[in-house]
Amino acid sequence: MTAIAVLETPVQLEDLLWKLDALCATGSGGFTEMFFSDELQDIAAAKRLCAQCPVMVQCLEAALDRREPWGVWGGQLFSGGRILTSKRRKGRPSKVPRPEEQLPEVPIPEHLRSA
Repeated sequence: MTAIAVLETPVQLEDLLWKLDALCATGSGGFTEMFFSDELQDIAAAKRLCAQCPVMVQCLEAALDRREPWGVWGGQLFSGGRILTSKRRKGRPSKVPRPEEQLPEVPIPEHLRSA
C-alpha cells in the first residue's frame, strides 16, 4: 500500500514548488553548515549565494512567516527570529575592520522591510 500526501489547498503546492529552484537545494544538505554557522566567512558565503538565488524573496518571506530562530534565509541573517543588520566576531572588536569581517549587504525587498 502506498501513502500519498494530500495537499489541502493549492497554496501549499506553490509553497513547496519554489523551493526546488533554490540554489541551496542540492538535495545533499551540503550547504547546511554554511547557512547555520557562527563563522563570518560562512555567513558571507551563504549571503552571496542567496543574493544570486532566483527565489530569494520567497525564501525570506517564508522565513519571516515562520519566525526562523537563526541562520541565513533569503539573504538575511536571523537570530532570535529577527533579522540582524550586522554581526561581529566573538571577543574584542578590531580597531580596523578586516575585509573578511564585512558581510555582503543583500537588500531587503520594500514590502518586507516593516516585517
